Formats: sequence, structure tokens, C-alpha cells
Amino acid sequence: MSPIYELADRYVDRSAVLDPILATSRGVIGHDAEMTDYSPEAQSARASLEKETLAELSRLRPLTAADRIAADVMRERLQIAVDQYEAGERLRDLRIVGSPYQSIRQCFDLMATSTHQDWEIIATRMEAVPGALRSFEAALREGAGRGVVAARRQALSCAEQGATWSGQKQTPAFFPSMISRFQAAHDGGDILRARLESAAAKASEAYAEAAHFLREDYALKAAARDAVGSERYQLWARAFLGSAIDLTEAYQWGWEELHRIEERMALVAERILPGESLAAVVHRLETDPARSIDGVETFRRWLQDLMDRTIAELDGTHFDIPEPVKRVEAMIAPPGGAAAMYYTRPSEDFKRPGRTWYPTLGKTRFPLWGEVSTAYHEGVPGHHLQLAQLTYRAAELSRFQRLAAAIPGCTEGWALYAERLMGELGYLQNPDYELGMLRAQAFRAMRVIVDIGVHLELTIPTHEAYHGGETWKPDLMLAFAVEHGHEPEDFLRSEVDRYLGWPGQAICYKLGERAWLAIREQARERAGKSFDLKRFHSRALNLGPMGLAQLEREVARA
Repeated sequence: MSPIYELADRYVDRSAVLDPILATSRGVIGHDAEMTDYSPEAQSARASLEKETLAELSRLRPLTAADRIAADVMRERLQIAVDQYEAGERLRDLRIVGSPYQSIRQCFDLMATSTHQDWEIIATRMEAVPGALRSFEAALREGAGRGVVAARRQALSCAEQGATWSGQKQTPAFFPSMISRFQAAHDGGDILRARLESAAAKASEAYAEAAHFLREDYALKAAARDAVGSERYQLWARAFLGSAIDLTEAYQWGWEELHRIEERMALVAERILPGESLAAVVHRLETDPARSIDGVETFRRWLQDLMDRTIAELDGTHFDIPEPVKRVEAMIAPPGGAAAMYYTRPSEDFKRPGRTWYPTLGKTRFPLWGEVSTAYHEGVPGHHLQLAQLTYRAAELSRFQRLAAAIPGCTEGWALYAERLMGELGYLQNPDYELGMLRAQAFRAMRVIVDIGVHLELTIPTHEAYHGGETWKPDLMLAFAVEHGHEPEDFLRSEVDRYLGWPGQAICYKLGERAWLAIREQARERAGKSFDLKRFHSRALNLGPMGLAQLEREVARA
């Protein structure tokens, strides 16, 4: 193993000790009984590790092309982490998705539950939930003392999440509900059951207290303004894309892309219900019982069957899928989280498989027109193929590349590209499903517009029918999202809060897809008649995750 790969290994091991929840998310085994400390002192320790690793990396000379790639990936990711830490972002790391407040609960979704030993580990971690929430509160208090705060909207929305998870809303408390699975599967074990019940009660109480702190204390100090401005936005965009971008150009392109997609949607809608408006077609697709599935478990099985069938059909034809990667599980997400479907990757040993998680938002009927391309996005050839394959390629990629180098512009861009690709490969010939894919594309283009527009407080083009000439404000987002996102309003309400609290995240899908399409076209032009799409995909995916700027450079070297 080269010195650069050895350094990557050491970083992953040391960061797992400092952030056990992240270790669980990455699939690093051995830390599931531990809980992350989010206090200012612990945040400083993690930043020190990043700075120390960067310094050591600067002294190492790459011996091979693989070394060079691994070093560049590590350098770019660690530097943006340091930059965000020094900008104070870790002291206001509060939003309705992707913050420690959710991670403390969601890490339990990823833990094994088969044996008594598994439940002993769960009990140990659950007993640490109150301390983890107090450490996060300490970071938020430190930030507030420095005038570095999250937005009030995020504080109040997270308080609602905490109230849900602690059982103060209509749904049962999360932790006691989890323990009911132990009681259903294990006879005896009275001592462990009592320990789990005690831990669950205290964890629920801790989330109730945390929700009270956010609502009654922190929200009063939080920022009334949601917009983060150009400087903070560019920093976050770098984190999500792995490249600096021209925000004004991206904003203008978002409008152009949205209109292009909507023109195509109108044509496809005409094939479904000739003579009817797009809104009428969407209404039919949403309400037609023949185009829906009733029942949560029936829908979950449908998702599982679709992903299993897709893997079987794509393997050996358009992709070569390793045997361990052929397993992906469709899951229903616990209530209380954000509204969007998401993916969690397998553990290093593949004992925990890759999983797709679907939030039902209380629904029991599921229109299928948009779910097919979403399954391709989250499963294969989207997130699961890309990310589980990294785990499989342990011998070729550094441990940092496989486990610690998540760059959403690369991964989310690939997943959105995968939806379009399945249309190119003939899997969306049913116009219902093609319109669903186009809806997802329009939805992501809309997000480029509103995310950049609101956070930079840009002007809506004067020629646009929707408030042309006005400056973007949060209260203009929801109606625009409903008009152009073609999703239910309750889902979009959650999405708007997500965009406002996570600047730059919403754009990484469409701008990432734009980059993947451009890189593919450049490769096609270089290869001419010898261009092979399957070979291109294999080469690009085997590089591992990296910033979009580096991805373009590396594919061009092939």
C-alpha cells in the first residue's frame, strides 16, 4: 500500500473515532455502540485532524496515477471541510435535513437488529442520545454567542421534528417504537428489555427537551433572514459540487432548462390525454386508481421487485454489476424526517446492504407515474450502483475515496443522469413513466432557480409570467415550486424549508447531471466512432467519487 493510501486509511479510522455516527453512515464497522460528540471542542478536534492530514498529504509524492487521483480527492474534500469549519458553519449546523439533529436519530435506522448482541449495542448507543443532543446544543449556544446562527425557520422546523420523534405529536415516539421490534422478535431477555425501555424513554425525553430549547430559546436568537448571501452560498456550493461555479450563469441556465423540459412535458402529456392540459394530465395520473398501488407494504414490495428486475436486466448488457452489489433493500422511512426519498450505502463488509428509504408522509395510496424513475435514481443504475460499487472496489480505491469522499454533485448528478439514461435505454416507453422522469427533471431545474435566486436575492426575469421583475423572497418559493414541481404541496412545503436551510444542496442534482452529460459528450467527441457507452460508464464510475472539476479532468485523461 502506498503512503498516500496508508494516510487515507489512517484518516478514515481516526475520523471514525471522532465521529461514530458518520462512521455508521459510511459503513465503517466497530463504532455502532458509540455516539458523536458535537460540542465545540469535538468540532475543533475533527478540524485539527483534517488540517493535520492535509499537512501530511502535502509532504507525500504520488507514485502512480491512482495515487495522484486519491491525493487530489482527499485534498479537495478536506480543504472544503476546513474552510467551512473556519467560517463557523459547524456552530450553526441546524436544518431540517442533513444536520446532527437528524443524524442522532437516523443512525439507528442503519443498525443491525437480528441478535441480542445487536440490541445490546443499540441500547448502549441509545443511552448516549441525551449526551449527544446536549453536545449539539452546546455548539449552537457557542455559535449564538458569537453571532453565528442558523435561521429561525430551521430552528422551529427542527423543533417540530423533535416533538414528533419524542411522541408529542400524533405518531408514536420513535425510540419506544423501535424497541417494540425487539419485544416482537425476542422471547425472554427481560434485563435487556428493561434496559432498552429505559434508554428509549430517556432518548425521547432528550428530544422533547431539545425541541423545547430550539423553540423557546434558540429560535429567539436565530436569524430572521433565510438568505445566506453570495459568500456563504459559494462556500456551500463548492462543498456540494467540488468546483466553483458562476452563480449568475447557473441561475439563467436554470430558467432555460426548466422551459425546455416543460415543452417536452407538454408533448408527452398529449400522448396520455390528448387535448388536455398538463395540469389535468398530472391530476389524472395522481388520482387514477388503476395507475396506483394501495398499501404501504404492497408499495414497498413493488419497489423491491422493480429494483431487483432492473438489476437483472442491466447486468451484462449496459453495466457489469458485481455480485454483492446486486442486493439492495427497499425500506419505508420512519415518520418525522424530511419528505424526500433517500439512499444509505452498504457497510464495508456488505453485511448491511444498500437501502432505499421512502417517506410515506402518511399516504397509503401511491401513484406510480413518478416512482419508476425515482427507483432508478435511488437504486440501479443510480445511487446504489455508484456507491455500493465503491465498497466493492476496495482493492483499487483508497479507503477515503470509498468511504469519506461523498461529493453530491458527482453522486446526485449521476443519479439524475441515471434517470435520463434509462429513458435513453428504452425503459421509459410508457408515457406515464416518461412524464414522471421529466417531472423529476423539471423539479430539479426549478430548484436551481429558487435556491440560487432566494439565497442571493436575485431578480426574477422581467419576461417571466411569475412575478417578473420582482426580487426572490421565501414567500414566493412555494407557489412557484407547486406550479413547476408538480409534486404535492405538503411535500414541497418540506422541500422549501430544506432549500432555505441547506444552501447549494438543491442545485447539485441538475448541475451535476449537466456536468455528467457534458463529460460524456466530450468523451464521445474524442473517441469518435469507437465511443462505447458501457465502457464510458465503467471508466467514469471506477474513478470513484470526486469533485466535478476533477471528474472532467480525469475522464479527459483516459
